[in-house]
Amino acid sequence: MRLHARQFCHKPSDEAAFTLLELLAVVAILALLMALCLPSLAEARKSAGRAACQSTLSQWAKAVIMYADANYAYLPRRGQGAQPTVVIDRPEDWFNALPPLMKTTAYRDLVSAQHMPQPGQSSLYMCPQALNAGDGFFFAYAMNMRLSTWNAAKPDRIDRVAPPAVQVFMADGPGNYCSALPSKEAYSPVARHLGRVKISFLDGHVNSFPEAYVGCRMGDPRHGDVQWIVPGSSWPGPIE
Repeated sequence: MRLHARQFCHKPSDEAAFTLLELLAVVAILALLMALCLPSLAEARKSAGRAACQSTLSQWAKAVIMYADANYAYLPRRGQGAQPTVVIDRPEDWFNALPPLMKTTAYRDLVSAQHMPQPGQSSLYMCPQALNAGDGFFFAYAMNMRLSTWNAAKPDRIDRVAPPAVQVFMADGPGNYCSALPSKEAYSPVARHLGRVKISFLDGHVNSFPEAYVGCRMGDPRHGDVQWIVPGSSWPGPIE
């Protein structure tokens, strides 16, 4: 029996493949879903960054309480004041004195090992949302510039300042300064969390405030619940 070639030729089924129009529709739906999801993912990432920053500031605040307990109520030094930080080798400065209490490496030792903390790193020195401020030593957090200045013969005592629940210890810093104070100058704290500044206090708690309330780039408004001035300071003179 002779078989004709056309007996083996089958017309392609219309149900076996997507048409070009259907493929374009699928691509459009996927693009729409991505457009809807990306903002949510970005906001979730920022929210996680804010939570991580709060946790880190809380750890620094708890470490300073431990330090005071072990040093006759004296606080660590604030480091340099109104100048970008260039001196990092003093053991009394907060970034060298407190890390051992947190089971981490002192700043000067990290720099010596060529591991200087940088924005984007997972580190107790870094806020997840900190941006690099240029060359030089970088500090995402900065101690209250009014506390334990090097102008005074001795550092301040934790029991001779404003009530610990309102006495500022540390805040989101501008980067090149290891201490901060609300001011029109570059050493002012920065509001990197949706226009808010995170601040830790000497009782160990952390709170978030609008930048205008804190006085970022303006000057200290001297609110009673956010006290930068130290009533019993060992150095009542001007910031240097």
